[in-house]
Amino acid sequence: MNLRAWAELLRLPALFTVPGDALAGAAATGLRPGRGTFLAIGSSLCLYEAGMALNDWADRDEDAVDRPHRPIPSGRVTPIAAFTAAVALTAGGLALASRAGRPALATATALAGTVWAYDLGLKRTPAGPVAMAAARGLDLLLGATATATGAGTRANAIAHPSTAADSRATPTAAKTFPATSRSAETQASRPTSPSATHPTSSVATHHARSKATLPSTAWTALTARPSTALTTLTARPSATRTAKPGRTSSPHRTGPHRTGPHRPSPAAAARSALPAAATLAAHTLAVTTVSRHETQGGSTGAPLGALAATLALGHAVAYTSHPPAGRRTAAAAGPPGTNPGPGAGSGRQGIIPGPRATAAVRASTTLALGTAYATTAARPYLHAALNPSPPLTQRAVGGGIRALIPLQAALAARSGALGTALFTAALAPLARRFARKVSVT
Repeated sequence: MNLRAWAELLRLPALFTVPGDALAGAAATGLRPGRGTFLAIGSSLCLYEAGMALNDWADRDEDAVDRPHRPIPSGRVTPIAAFTAAVALTAGGLALASRAGRPALATATALAGTVWAYDLGLKRTPAGPVAMAAARGLDLLLGATATATGAGTRANAIAHPSTAADSRATPTAAKTFPATSRSAETQASRPTSPSATHPTSSVATHHARSKATLPSTAWTALTARPSTALTTLTARPSATRTAKPGRTSSPHRTGPHRTGPHRPSPAAAARSALPAAATLAAHTLAVTTVSRHETQGGSTGAPLGALAATLALGHAVAYTSHPPAGRRTAAAAGPPGTNPGPGAGSGRQGIIPGPRATAAVRASTTLALGTAYATTAARPYLHAALNPSPPLTQRAVGGGIRALIPLQAALAARSGALGTALFTAALAPLARRFARKVSVT
């Protein structure tokens, strides 16, 4: 197997632009990245590479004329191998998404359908750039829905312990009653003490022995009123547990494991991530429009339009505040100082660890990352507009692809997830380094 040829076919340096989609989606929901987020990243990587392999398989005849050095026209990778890889990677991406829940699987299915529709038909139509933009937006929504689904599963596990323990404990308690009854009958049939002949003493003795035999919960149930007994016997252990000092007894307590209405559902998470998804989609639309001329060049309008879109998006991201869903919910719940909870003061209700992300730090970080995004994409766009030759146009496309990373980081910083933003931004140097060895276009 020619690893270099497969690296070119799959455009491996472009993989560094994928994790930021799911991370920015998670940041937009106001939730901490978790198992669902990482499953979404794995699914996105598989579907992205499936699209790359399928793209070269679909363009093999065109590349034989315009780009004969590509892996399939040059004979280094066979068409059937490329198509098989596309199918296998698509199946793997959907399998990973299914582990993150049904909402994530539905989003990944729509994403896979969009990728296949683009490569097999829409690419050469006016709807091609729109389809590619939709795919990038769906990738961010996949991260948002997967994160919310995984967080909801953890919350349910914490808020509602398994009922298996209850079902196992119930037969044990039930077996106690017949044993106690038999013991009481045996004791009643053996008048070994003077108290056994006295009715009052017999009842008292039986009462005391039964109380010693029965668990405290069962004894309370037997001696209480019928309605109280039923409630006591059927209550969950967690419902009767005594709250520890410093903890609230409310089922919707705040903190790292919030439950209840403050945790967004997958649908609410997707809605909160729509502005970020639309931003990535707009950028991808501009890049894809330029890429339609990368083999022959000659277009000045596409790079100019992409340059204008880049400047507008950079300004919008850097100077538009969009707090995550968790902070909007907290703000609507009441003014500061009213039962703030363990995460008060962090700006994210205790769900993002690390130092406090003040408004000034968040704004300055977002501005710096937005500037890095505009600089990364604007310069090659300007060069391609001044000289629309194929090499400069391809360089503009590569710059637009790499600019996705600081854009994703800026979106995460705008939501207050500074740790996620810095991690995403750290992928940019790696992408630039590997792009020197393998082209991203």
